[in-house]
Amino acid sequence: MLHKKLRLLLVLALMVTGVFAVQAQDDEDDPDAVTFQSTQFNIVEESEIAREILSAFEGAINFVTTEEGPLIDILIAEGQSGSGSTDLVGALHGTFPSLVRNDLLFDLTELTAELDEMYNIADAFIELGLMGTTDYQYYVPWMQATYVMAANVEALEYLPEGADLNALTWDELAEWGVNMAEADGENRLGLPVAGLFNRFMQGYLFPSFTGGMVTEFRSEAAVEMMEFMRDVLWPVVNQESINYAFMNEPLLSGEVWVAFDHVARLGPAFAAMVDGDTDKEFVAFPAPAGPAGRGFMPVVVGLGIPFTAPNPDGAEELLAYMLSPEVQLQVLSELNFFPVVDGVDFDALPENVALIAAAVSAQSAAEDALPALLPVGLGDRGGEINQIFNNVFSRIVQGGEDIQAVLDSEGENLSNLLSETGAACWPPDAPSEGACEVN
Repeated sequence: MLHKKLRLLLVLALMVTGVFAVQAQDDEDDPDAVTFQSTQFNIVEESEIAREILSAFEGAINFVTTEEGPLIDILIAEGQSGSGSTDLVGALHGTFPSLVRNDLLFDLTELTAELDEMYNIADAFIELGLMGTTDYQYYVPWMQATYVMAANVEALEYLPEGADLNALTWDELAEWGVNMAEADGENRLGLPVAGLFNRFMQGYLFPSFTGGMVTEFRSEAAVEMMEFMRDVLWPVVNQESINYAFMNEPLLSGEVWVAFDHVARLGPAFAAMVDGDTDKEFVAFPAPAGPAGRGFMPVVVGLGIPFTAPNPDGAEELLAYMLSPEVQLQVLSELNFFPVVDGVDFDALPENVALIAAAVSAQSAAEDALPALLPVGLGDRGGEINQIFNNVFSRIVQGGEDIQAVLDSEGENLSNLLSETGAACWPPDAPSEGACEVN
């Protein structure tokens, strides 16, 4: 579309060889400077690190950090006036629906295809950038955070025969739990029921079994899922899980051998291993897959270019720079966001970070990957949907209530919440016109 291929290829070649001139940052007086507005890295310390990473870019950059609301307001105003100062936008996936509704962004399909050929961007994230369309790339994936599994290496000998640690199913996870319990006499599988358990339900269990998070909430598949959770998986889960908020602690104590949690909450266990503060050894691996796919919850950040960008060619060059494996490695090492491309040299990372990063990459790049995004469009009522999913678990698994009755009643609460907020469906559910409906 707007990019000059020879110039882009030259920039990419320079990135590979590491030949860059360090340019002044936040140079508003330079007419060729790329103005990059980002809702990420808006803490002072993070901004300084981000500016240092950007300093290796060939051109001048005006890096501006902002909050979601002001960013949307600015871009809408620029779009209405037909003239703007913003060249590149970096924001969470959930920010982009507002930009899409107001028709503010260029189609980056051609650029995405070129970068995908060079770097192999995770297909699941490219799909998210389409924002429910089939042929309009509103944003290019930039970086991610997520939740994965971790295990003490002592547990590996009890894996079900023929099971692949990087391609487990939920049935195999349950069988693994049975094997550990029979061998050790204790339940060694752990879940953060007192922590981010709503994300486990929303992003992992429901999508893996039903293919959705909201629309299939009270479906037959959801009933079968909760039967599995109540009758198969929970009986082999360590019952102290109801008190676990951070799974690094029971992993380090040895109470738990296999656990699920956010990468940041598993991180201290891997750091302790590498630093020699524990005699335990851990591995990280993707979450299991169910009948509908390998549900997982990425916190995805994308890069888009507004129609009113005064320097769209420079924006494309900066975008390409941010996607290069070398820069993705820097962002992971220094800012703790994980890559969305292949080719990142994890050997250059501290061992504890590299182990988790490999699991994150394997999870997002899996053929059956099914991204389930954080709830979108609920505003300050986001806590209500979290409580609904927690209620499903507590009422059915802990309280012994009838599965269909609970799904129906909590589904009604969910339906009312979506109707009252007008929140449209978000992945893995198909896009909706108007409020998302609970079937």
